[in-house]
Amino acid sequence: MRATGWIRGLLVLSLSGVMIADCAAGLFKEETVADRFDAAMKKLGERCAKNPPKPGNTDCDPLKLKPADPLATEEGRFAHSIKVPNPVPEDSGYKPGMTPQEYFDHLCKTEAGEFIYKTVENIEGIYQMRPRSMGTDYELQHLYVLEDPYGANRDESTSEEGYVNPPYSDAVKKRGYKLYKPDLNYKFLEKPISPHLLNPADGAKYLRYTRPNTDKMIIENGQYLYPRDQQPKLIEERVKELKSRYGFTWRGIKRPHDRELGIAGGEFIILDLQANEVLAVRRGYLRTANIRETGGRVWWLGGHSCPSNLPGVAEAFIHKMLKP
Repeated sequence: MRATGWIRGLLVLSLSGVMIADCAAGLFKEETVADRFDAAMKKLGERCAKNPPKPGNTDCDPLKLKPADPLATEEGRFAHSIKVPNPVPEDSGYKPGMTPQEYFDHLCKTEAGEFIYKTVENIEGIYQMRPRSMGTDYELQHLYVLEDPYGANRDESTSEEGYVNPPYSDAVKKRGYKLYKPDLNYKFLEKPISPHLLNPADGAKYLRYTRPNTDKMIIENGQYLYPRDQQPKLIEERVKELKSRYGFTWRGIKRPHDRELGIAGGEFIILDLQANEVLAVRRGYLRTANIRETGGRVWWLGGHSCPSNLPGVAEAFIHKMLKP
């Protein structure tokens, strides 16, 4: 059947309208966090090329940063090989047109949380399988460089103190004493030795941290206390074999549209090393602070997180499953 002239004309007009609408949508597409960050980095690159920094000036250092390779180390490769009982779906649920807040809220509702599969009691020590360092200021202002910005600013990053008895609490400070609870923490913590610190002469692969019990601890009003500045120091040993049966590690979550919208995710995983079994997973997401107000810079420390990633949450989560 042949179309009449006015029908053909109507079809042409309709198709033209669709094409114009598509072009308009492309022209007026909402600028993303990645767009603003990339523009800011380009501007910084042009400025640094025109006016190279003088010795000691670090303003152009962000240009040297590269995204972390999660598979560059043995610990990273192992962390990303772990099969958890509730893996994130390949389809994150992103829908075209979602705002950063809408996408963040969706991830928080459908994927984030603490997932506990088994608890174990009377644990003497644990293995920190993949130690990480705190993010630097420049790294925390970069959209891509950190594998897991959600976990990069927690106290789990650097401190052995929080895992080996007695843990410190600044909630109670009375009459020159600090509050401790030695029965609520582990006797030792183990971690791998950094590759550049390995010594073939001793054959050690791990560091073990312990704290000696001393007669300086006292009990006052039911509280375990040490006199100020008399806390026994941690002892660090280089050892060849692990004593720990249980360990914890971390990994970043990377899917399309996350960083584009200024969102990063991470998983904190607790394992039974002998049974090769996942005991618990803590999955969270972080949305960067308003990039419009920072001249295109990301600021992960000022972002919104779910669940909360305030200091102490890593230790508290571990204690829920691996009870000393």
